[in-house]
Parts: sequence; structure tokens; C-alpha cells
Amino acid sequence: MLVKEWMAKNPLVVDENTSIMKATQLMKEHRIRRIPVVREGRLVGIVSDRDIKEAAPSKATSLDVHELYYLLSEIKVKDIMTPNPLVLVETDSVERAAVIMLENKISGLPVINEDWEVVGIITQTDILKVMISISGIYHSPIQLAIELEDKPGALHELLVAMREQGARVVSVLTSKENVPEGFREVYIRIQDMNDDDLEKMKDVISKKYKILYVIKEDLSSLPKKEVKVPKKS
Repeated sequence: MLVKEWMAKNPLVVDENTSIMKATQLMKEHRIRRIPVVREGRLVGIVSDRDIKEAAPSKATSLDVHELYYLLSEIKVKDIMTPNPLVLVETDSVERAAVIMLENKISGLPVINEDWEVVGIITQTDILKVMISISGIYHSPIQLAIELEDKPGALHELLVAMREQGARVVSVLTSKENVPEGFREVYIRIQDMNDDDLEKMKDVISKKYKILYVIKEDLSSLPKKEVKVPKKS
């Protein structure tokens, strides 16, 4: 999967001489946490809400409100931005984006074209959307995890055996992390089956393969974020 398929296109950018007061307003209005910074249309940095918070005067400051606003209007994003930020191009893979974010402990990356113009931005939220998409969880409630010998044809044999028991495969993911040498873990999502057919398939598969778990998830029961209304004193 390529970055261009999942990034937010034509994101908001600010000129390097924009005040941090204006940058703060833009972040609040657009509900974003970072803005690419440009000079003559080309990327030169990125500024985050954290950068602004660190640069802003403390709440314990002795400045009055007018002095505070003046100070915030005088500080430019170029003074507090991260210069020469890590970047991606549209044809980079989403996996590459995820690795860069993880290893550098950052939550978003600007995407540029060959002229260093910002054409998109991809964030951790976008990475989560990709993971959900390739997992197939919205289309299949059942997942089996199986420890499989890492040899040619092993996965094909397993999938054939499952199909022979009536399973309709939606997605297949594999991992070699924390498994015995010569093995890999396979995570297979299948379309819904009645409990009797599922148990029958498990019994047949378990005679040849090590089943780590089988889960059946109902997304209709997902917890929702609740807005708590404060009680009157």
C-alpha cells in the first residue's frame, strides 16, 4: 500500500514567518496537531502543538494580556519549528512510513513532491486505518491464529484445508516475531460461520496444525467514547 492512497491530500501549510498565535488558531480551527512550514512554497520545517506550548510563556508569567498577545504575535514559527523534517514521497509504502514514525517516535510525516512542495501528510491515525483495512475485521468476525512451519507451500496447504471445511478467507497476515525457529504465526480472518461448523473446522485443522487461538468478535458492541457532563456544585 502506498502513502498516496492513505495520506491527507493538500494539507494546510504555513509560511515560515507566520506568528505562533496564527499557527495556534489554525490548529484549533482545523483540529490538527502539526503544520508543515514552507518558504516560497517549499518545505523547510514542521511545527507542532507541542513546539508552540514549549515556546509560549508560562501561565505564571508576570506579563499582562496585551504584552502576552504582543509576544505571541512576534514569535514566528521559523523560530520554534523543527527544521529539515523527515519526509516521505507519494510512492513510499505505508509500512515504511510506520517504521519511520516508530523508530523516530513521531506521529506524523509530511509528503512532498520532487520540488519539495507539500502534497500530503500521513499520521498515526492513517496507519491505524490501513491496519484495520488489511485485517478485514469490518468484513469478518472470526480470526484464527496458527503456528505454521515456515516452508514453501505450507500456507497454501493450510488455506486449502480450511476451504474444504467451508471457510471463506477474507485476509491473511503473518509474523515471524517471537516464534520458534523455522515457524511463523499466521492470522487468518474468515467470514462468519455457525458455531457447529466452526468447531468442526477447528477439530480438523488442529489434527495437523497448532491453533494458538480462535476468536469471534462483534464490532456492534464496541465501547463508545462518552462525553461526561460535569455536575453542578
